Amino acid sequence: QVQLVESGGGLVQTGGSLRLSCAVSGRTFYAMGWFRQVPGKEREFVAQITRNIGATYYADSVKGRFTISRDVAKNTVYLQMNNLKPEDTAVYYCASKDGYGLGPARSDEYAYWGQGTQVTVSS
Repeated sequence: QVQLVESGGGLVQTGGSLRLSCAVSGRTFYAMGWFRQVPGKEREFVAQITRNIGATYYADSVKGRFTISRDVAKNTVYLQMNNLKPEDTAVYYCASKDGYGLGPARSDEYAYWGQGTQVTVSS
């Protein structure tokens, strides 16, 4: 049984940092991604990392502030978020996919999702 379990969300002030973790059990995947969603809006791509070579992709809105990484031995992916802004406030989800597909940002190509973790950035 595949499970993705996120942790590390919370409340932080503008300019602060948080580190999200996503522990995967059950199998391995070609790539892992992070998405975020606020009420009333579509789920938004944040970042992706491939398992084998660690290739990374980022949304323009987080480039230079967020870093995605993975620990292959632990089958865990991380999202280090620095210089957080109020507009980063959202529920953050990790997700897994089995191939490159049409690109890293297509949420419909990710087969498994975690339960989400809330990130709130106060101004």
